[in-house]
Amino acid sequence: MAAMAAVLIVLMAFGMPIGFSLLLGSLAYFLSSGASLNIIIQKMTMTVGDSFSMMAVPFFMFAGAVMNHSGITEQIFGFADKLVGHIRGGMGHANILASVIFAGMSGSAIADTGGLGAIELKAMKSAGYDDDFSLAITGASSCIGPVIPPSVPFVMYGVIAGVSIGSLFMAGVVPGLCMAFAMAVVVWFQAKKRGYEPHPRAGIKEIANCFSHSFWGLLAPVILIGGIVSGVCTPTEAAVVAAVYSLIVSFATHNIKVSDIPSIIDETVKTTAMVMLIASASCVFGWILTVEQIPVHAAAAISSIVPNKIAAILLVNLLFLIVGMFMDGTASIIILTPILVPLMSSYGMNLVHFGVLMTVNVMIGLLTPPVGMVLYVLSGVSGVKVESISKAMVPYIITLIIVVLILSFVPQLVLFLPSLMGAM
Repeated sequence: MAAMAAVLIVLMAFGMPIGFSLLLGSLAYFLSSGASLNIIIQKMTMTVGDSFSMMAVPFFMFAGAVMNHSGITEQIFGFADKLVGHIRGGMGHANILASVIFAGMSGSAIADTGGLGAIELKAMKSAGYDDDFSLAITGASSCIGPVIPPSVPFVMYGVIAGVSIGSLFMAGVVPGLCMAFAMAVVVWFQAKKRGYEPHPRAGIKEIANCFSHSFWGLLAPVILIGGIVSGVCTPTEAAVVAAVYSLIVSFATHNIKVSDIPSIIDETVKTTAMVMLIASASCVFGWILTVEQIPVHAAAAISSIVPNKIAAILLVNLLFLIVGMFMDGTASIIILTPILVPLMSSYGMNLVHFGVLMTVNVMIGLLTPPVGMVLYVLSGVSGVKVESISKAMVPYIITLIIVVLILSFVPQLVLFLPSLMGAM
């Protein structure tokens, strides 16, 4: 582990891309420990070849690219801007609202960042917003996607912990909206500090015209959520639906031509390859941590020193913040759920409540270096260094930590809707 940590730190200090840094750091571990190098290939191919959920990424990337080229995403973002653009920092608020709308499309923060990110960043830059402000809110708001249903992390947690996935889906709605509201507060204060002026308030007629213009784009998440909730399709199958739907609407409205398809595919392949490399490298890195039993030792240490439920919640949140800096979110859920669920059950904690807290914590991990995948997707689509994005992300990370603490000690915010719907 020492050799891996040293190589990883040195390579990242010299600006090596995170995917290659993780792979070379992992290679140092394998060479120093004598483990078979075949494991690296096996784990990498398992991530991109055997994971049904990961198959959704290229399809949502493709759908996002089609929507960007055809103007559908811009229409939806424009509609969000008409609704909230009159608030100080208007496009930042529109960015958040667009992420809430698209939360029903993928259940994946990475896919939302890749799909919406480019058009949001372009629109905000054209409106005169600074790059660091635009990148930070784009990345932070993408983390709402896997909290508001449908959510791949909720499905994974529910299966492993034996918890109702339907209850988890309903429990994620209010926390997702809380995250959006908290980010909006940060945007307002930052916009005031930077002197960003709001747009004039849009009239009812203007909003109605914009809604009519963007109707087919707004219909996409309705179709996808309806399909998933009704059981017609899985989230991965919904990704295919999104790709096909975006093509049909774009061709029907004559916003793209057949000659545009090669460039759209090229854009999709480049973005997807970057994401898949990071995901594959993170899987190898996570396997090493598992073999060395780092998460197990951390959880065991917590159980030995925790005096009560409140201390347990605080320490588990701290554990996830630390683990999220170095481990992929999927790996965190797979490794830590079987360990922490019995621990939290022993303190009498509701497991639906705990599943929501775990997922929000995992989302924060996507924003924290050195392996926060959202940071690298943003860097890839913008060309801005990860270090600059990470610095700008700090206010949102702090805000989300505060949201986690509120959700931790006010469980009614999480459990209210499932209880109301009779799912508890």
